[in-house]
This record gives sequence, C-alpha cells and structure tokens, in this order.
Amino acid sequence: MSQQNTIQAYAAKAAHEPLVPYSFDAGELANSQVEVEVEYCGLCHSDISILNNDWGVSSYPVVAGHEVIGKVVRLGSDAKGLKLGQRVGIGWTAESCGACDPCIGGEQVLCHDQKGTIVGREGGFANKVRADWQWVIPLPDDLSPESAGPLLCGGVTVFTPMLQNNITALHHVGVVGIGGLGHMALKLLKAWGCEITAFSSSLDKTDELKAMGADHVVNSRDPEALKAQQGKFDLILSTVNVTLDWSSYINALAPKGTIHLVGIPLEPIQVPAPLLVTGVKSIRGSITGSPATLRQLLKFAARKNIAPQIELFPMSKVNDALAHLESGKARYRVVLKADF
Repeated sequence: MSQQNTIQAYAAKAAHEPLVPYSFDAGELANSQVEVEVEYCGLCHSDISILNNDWGVSSYPVVAGHEVIGKVVRLGSDAKGLKLGQRVGIGWTAESCGACDPCIGGEQVLCHDQKGTIVGREGGFANKVRADWQWVIPLPDDLSPESAGPLLCGGVTVFTPMLQNNITALHHVGVVGIGGLGHMALKLLKAWGCEITAFSSSLDKTDELKAMGADHVVNSRDPEALKAQQGKFDLILSTVNVTLDWSSYINALAPKGTIHLVGIPLEPIQVPAPLLVTGVKSIRGSITGSPATLRQLLKFAARKNIAPQIELFPMSKVNDALAHLESGKARYRVVLKADF
C-alpha cells in the first residue's frame, strides 16, 4: 500500500453498524483531481442514509462525510485555479462529466453522470478526501473553517431556491421546518432582506427563531394558524420530509407563488388542481447547487457574516456525533474536527 495514497478514515462495514477505523489505498491521483487534507467535516442526514443503505446505492465499507473543509495537499496535472495549502470546501458532488448539456450550460449539478462525494467513493470522515477540481470550492478568508462545512450541502440546498425563484428583498418567504436546513434558510433570507415567516411545531423556540432572522413564527400544527396565512407568501420553502396539509400551504401563497421542496416527503403529494390553476401557483423542487452557486453562496456568507449554528465533536467520536444527530437534539448542525 503506497504511503502517499493511503487514507485513514472511519467506515461502516455494514448497514446500521458503528463506524470503525479503516485505512485504504486510494490509488493514483487522477489528473483532474485535487486531494484535500480534512480539517472539519459536517454531518448531514444524507450521511446516515448512505451509511444505512436507505437509498439502496451504498457499497460497503462506506466512508461518509460530504461537508468537508480542509487544505489542498495535492493537485492533479489538469487541476485549475487552486494552489497547494489553499483552504477549500467539498460538498455533495465530487465529479461531473463536463461534456453534457447541463455541464456545458453551467448546471453541473444536473449532470447525467455526476458522482457524489460519498456514493461509490470515500468521503470526508477521513484524514484526506479527493474530488474533481471544479467541485473543490475556494473558501473565503472571512469564513470560519469550523462552521463553514454545512454551507456546502445544507446551505446551498436552501440557497438555490432563492436564486431559482428570483427572490428579492420585496418578497415574503415562509420556511417550513427549522432544523439543520431551515435555520440556515432563516439566516440567508434575513441577509437577503426578505420578510420571513418560520413554520415550526416547536413554539418554545420562537425567540431563538426570531434571533436567527424570522419576523413571524407560526405553529405548523395549528390549522387555524395556517388558515390565517392565506395569500401572504411569494415562496414557501419546505425543508421537511413529512406530508403537509398541502391545500393549506397552497392557499397561503400569494398569486404566482411557489411551494419549493428541498425536503422529500415520503408519500405522493395530493393537490387539488384548481388551487394551482386559479392562482397561477406552482410546486417545484431542487437539489444542491452547481460549483458557481457554491462559490456565490460562500462569498455571500462571508460578506454578510453568515455562519451555521454548530456543535463540534472530535472525529474520533463520530459514532457519538451520529447518535446525537439521529436523536433530533442537534442545534442545529453537527461538525467533526479531524483528530487523526
């Protein structure tokens, strides 16, 4: 095993098993790749899904982790725009083909042949990780490396709908579910200048949500409270994976308003067509974001001093960190600090 190509990591050997120390030979660095020495890596529910093979795409042993912050330690011969020692980030996607229409059009996140950082390859629960140079995103100097990782997946997931729906400071935006994704949405929308309503089932967090940027907080489990929102919202961003009272949320939209899904409900969405047609309303969804969008997000976060709220664990305590995330007690993102 080549010492230069050896990577130390924490891996799951099977679904629902604790992670254990794991070393592997990553092979020769490809010409298009960059190798990054991991300093921090955020935890995401998608990591749990891959570790447990919830989506049926996992191949064991699995090394998860796709919200990586670290420093460039090796550059392939074709890598461009980066330098050794530079601090960078890697998110959900590690590679795209560069030749299909979406790639040529700057929408690499829609590439038919994109490869996830943790799908069929080893991610950031490790001392080093690799990705194609286009997906290695320079980190602005004004962003804290400790807390920036979650912006690369969760952050861009809620930032992309703001761009796709042409949101401006004139708009009123609702955010459903104030967890790892939702709390970043509040911070970004506040810096964007929007009027913001947080829909939450935990009204005991009202003061905290307002401190993050919410102008209003509505009990998402109160039908009368939802009814009172009729016609208010240009955009409702749903970050949850549960079935909602879709008719009530559609009624809460202003004319030409949109419900935008970044959480994935487990059941089909049942919607009376007249509610969409009569108000020219829509339901859409999106995934993460292109390299250009990731760069825009990090620059905006640096300029507006936006940082996810995190809890820090040493990477050697990764199983404790995963249990904390699965318990639903994380406030609001968990980040691992590499301590190999």
